[in-house]
Amino acid sequence: MPTVRAGYGTPVSADQFPDPDAADLGTGLDEAVPLLAGRRTAVLTGAGISTDSGIPDYRGPGAAPRTPMTFQEFMGSAAMRSHYWARNQYGWRHLERARPNPGHGVLARLEQAGTVTGVVTQNIDRLHQAAGSLNVVDLHGRYTRVQCMRCGTRIPRAVLSDLFDALNPGFYDAIASPEEIEFAPDADAVVPRTAGFRVPDCPVCGGILKPDVVFFGENAPRHRVLRALRMVDTADALLVVGSSLTVNSGRRFVRHAVRSGVPVLIVNHGRTRGDAAARLKIDARATDFLVGLEERLARP
Repeated sequence: MPTVRAGYGTPVSADQFPDPDAADLGTGLDEAVPLLAGRRTAVLTGAGISTDSGIPDYRGPGAAPRTPMTFQEFMGSAAMRSHYWARNQYGWRHLERARPNPGHGVLARLEQAGTVTGVVTQNIDRLHQAAGSLNVVDLHGRYTRVQCMRCGTRIPRAVLSDLFDALNPGFYDAIASPEEIEFAPDADAVVPRTAGFRVPDCPVCGGILKPDVVFFGENAPRHRVLRALRMVDTADALLVVGSSLTVNSGRRFVRHAVRSGVPVLIVNHGRTRGDAAARLKIDARATDFLVGLEERLARP
């Protein structure tokens, strides 16, 4: 089976779309509503829920092959950090301009109605919060903060952006428009050059500054994982939306739900690594499913 290199440097099948064994949107909604109606549902989301906000998927159809920088590469080389920050300094604004789509709005309203108990998201884009969701676990962190790896100081990403601009005047002048640039959901941007990009040290202790996000090769903070597990424990169902469950950080919650007897529903365009554990698998776009789900749950 042919593979491509995709997000987090993980091989993914190139012919994984669509999933012929899953229910389609209409049939899936018919089967999902009885499983979710009247149940307190925890939700796990991945990059697929944000594609309708203009943020590309890692592994969806048409997604460019990606091999993001690892934690070890970032921490071990000043040159690699310069390369990373040169791309991130251009790409983080793409996330900042993104706005919640109707799927994010549905989850916020279902939380207000008491149907959704909370959201565990693998995304760093903060769009769930922007849509009005309150109980959100940012499993992989948030693009809006930067932390020092020595003293732990956290500073807003916008503050660091101003420092980058002051140290690198005119660095992006060769880019005519953002339409020329390929963006990724982790705020990465494929800019024409990265050599010579100057990176400041921590203004407090001189340590290494790193985005407050989980890199490949790095573990999600234990307190976030435990909070997410508690969310699954107190729910009657787990709904996975827009995640291929390729990495263990998300797949662990599916395994935990199954061990606890909590039914799992997966909605994703393409196969996932958790399909065998799902009570119901639906091959559909995240927004289409969530909008349809809200409409059907509102019927008498």
